[in-house]
Amino acid sequence: MMDMKSRNQYLKELRTEYLKTKSKKKRGELLDEAEKRTKLKRKYLMDKLKPKSNLDNLPSERKRREEYYDGYVRDALVQMWKIFDYPCGQRLEPILKTETDRMRKLEELICSNEVASKLKKIGIATIDRKLKHEREVERINRKYRRKIHPLLYQKIPVKVFDEQDRRTIGNIQNDLVEHCGQSASGEFVNTLSNTDISNGWWEGEAIMTRGQIPTQEGLERAEERFPFDWKEIHSDSGKEFINAHLFNYTQKKGLGFSRSRPYKKNDNCLVEQKNWTHVRKFIGYSRYDSLEELNILNDIYRNELRLFKNYFQPVIKLILKERVKGRIHRKYDKARTPYHRIMESKEVPEKKKQELKIIYESLNPAQLKRDFDRKLSLLAKAHQEKNKSLKVDINKKLSVRFSTFDQELVSVR
Repeated sequence: MMDMKSRNQYLKELRTEYLKTKSKKKRGELLDEAEKRTKLKRKYLMDKLKPKSNLDNLPSERKRREEYYDGYVRDALVQMWKIFDYPCGQRLEPILKTETDRMRKLEELICSNEVASKLKKIGIATIDRKLKHEREVERINRKYRRKIHPLLYQKIPVKVFDEQDRRTIGNIQNDLVEHCGQSASGEFVNTLSNTDISNGWWEGEAIMTRGQIPTQEGLERAEERFPFDWKEIHSDSGKEFINAHLFNYTQKKGLGFSRSRPYKKNDNCLVEQKNWTHVRKFIGYSRYDSLEELNILNDIYRNELRLFKNYFQPVIKLILKERVKGRIHRKYDKARTPYHRIMESKEVPEKKKQELKIIYESLNPAQLKRDFDRKLSLLAKAHQEKNKSLKVDINKKLSVRFSTFDQELVSVR
């Protein structure tokens, strides 16, 4: 679509041809063409194409006002902005008034007297407008700049899921499951979830807070319950795992230590599955932050849940994934429990297998399920009583506040 300037130029050229033409038919064709090109009404076009019309009195091109804060001022402004660590316009404006002459004396800012006087007078909105492009450039540069992690992050290698050894027993994925409810404030219970990626054996341990030392101690207690030795642990990039305590612990024990990429849960996918099937599905999403709840959870993890899941819950293992045209086809092995997978493994000594067999033959899965449900009801009861006591405390505090307020009102009256 034409703008006004182009349209008036077109109509001026058309008018000479329109006025020379004597044929009404030819004039009509010209009007049809102009109507189609300019999108103007026919009557209006006829007035425009008269011998004397407002086409002869068009305003001249508007002169652009000379820019007061020109490129020299902008360059000096950017220089001052970078010297004082990229402040916003509101913070930079007083700095320019007080520090411009000082920076010129120190030869950190090289500009003329005129530019310096303009810098002292420039307003906040003009500063933000002049720095808009530079801010965008700086944002892009920071976005694509290589992230510099602490030295410890560089010592612990990143491993995606395909790089982890799923055939050898002893490669463990670790994760923390929070039981904070709707608020992550304060201290609350976390479940330390650990699973072997070869056979699916799982051990859980409840710890209070996400501290570095409680996490290390929880890993030690969980490792003791595994029927085989650990060879490598693989965690996410959280500070509860990536710290000097756990790193030194793995170095002393000769354990491998790798981590997943930040915000890439698929690197730790097997333990993420267990977080739902072994923790969330039974424990839920409530907030647990008392010692009684912590002890009940550990009682469940160390006894009924680990026995029921590891001895009587079959696991399906992915053995092949291939792409055929536009689709990915996955092949799985036969479903077997972690216990049966360990019994078939040649890496576990026979003595340990006999111990596991004795435990297996002594277990009653139905009784384990009943004991597990009973302890879950104890956990729910402890949670309800804790919430009731909290409500009572809150009501007491409110009643005390209202009573003191009433007394103050009486004294004022």
